[in-house]
Amino acid sequence: MPIRIPDNLPARKTLEAEGVYVMDSSRAARQDIRPLEFGLLNLMPNKERTETQFTRLIGATPLQINLSLVRITEHQSKHTSEEYLTSFYQTWEEVKERKFDGFIVTGAPIANIPFEDVRYWPEMLEIMEWTRTNVHHTMFICWGAQAALHHFHGARRYRMDNKAFGVFRHQIVKPGSPWLRGLSDSPMIPVSRYNDIDRASIGDDLDVLIDNADLGLCMLERKDGRAVYFLNHLEYDNRSLADEYERDIAAGLDTPPPANLFPDGDTSQEPENRWRSHAHLLFQNWINEIYQTTPYRLDEIGN
Repeated sequence: MPIRIPDNLPARKTLEAEGVYVMDSSRAARQDIRPLEFGLLNLMPNKERTETQFTRLIGATPLQINLSLVRITEHQSKHTSEEYLTSFYQTWEEVKERKFDGFIVTGAPIANIPFEDVRYWPEMLEIMEWTRTNVHHTMFICWGAQAALHHFHGARRYRMDNKAFGVFRHQIVKPGSPWLRGLSDSPMIPVSRYNDIDRASIGDDLDVLIDNADLGLCMLERKDGRAVYFLNHLEYDNRSLADEYERDIAAGLDTPPPANLFPDGDTSQEPENRWRSHAHLLFQNWINEIYQTTPYRLDEIGN
């Protein structure tokens, strides 16, 4: 069974062209099952691209999923029209009374700003606390992961000497983890970040699942089984890092090409996607575990 998203969402055409089966509202209403309720808190400027990346992975499941697109209540987007947001997104204030089986908090391009100086940080604190009671399992990505590790676990973030930028081999630390079922021992994973988490600040309430000794932590799990933290970007499409590199060059920055992305390092060639299968495995494992463990009644989530 497919993912259910708003009927006119632009991502729909992209997904259908890629063979992802998208269900419309009328057919979904005829399904005599309880679909999983997922939410995506999209903090990225390019809402359409980010929602396409995540719905591509969520929509590959055989389960029926209702996906709600969520945005910060008071934040005004500079890159996405208010008409688009009103048509396809709900504010957190509008969904905070609901329960979700799965919830994703994306990254945000605010790596240089201390958490407490982010304008919507007070609402982020409310949202993170809300996931404890209204969400069965949460996946925090990139800046979202850094913020949640800081808030829930007191993890310390620090600025690296150089930006980690490219596609790098990582090591599976916990091969028996259900989230990592089927992943190879050393998957290639896209990385684009200036910050890392101080390993000395990671306490006993966290398990490291994926690591890179040179670039830093990649994926951690909360031992109570309610959240995972993914600091990098398996959701990226093959152009994400390339477009970021081209924007930096156009802005006059001396950013080096992303490592291990272009064939033979030739930036004139189309980038190779060397992580797609791992992205699908991770998300299918995540969805399957949620399906196996979430209460049948939504109102029992958090109890």
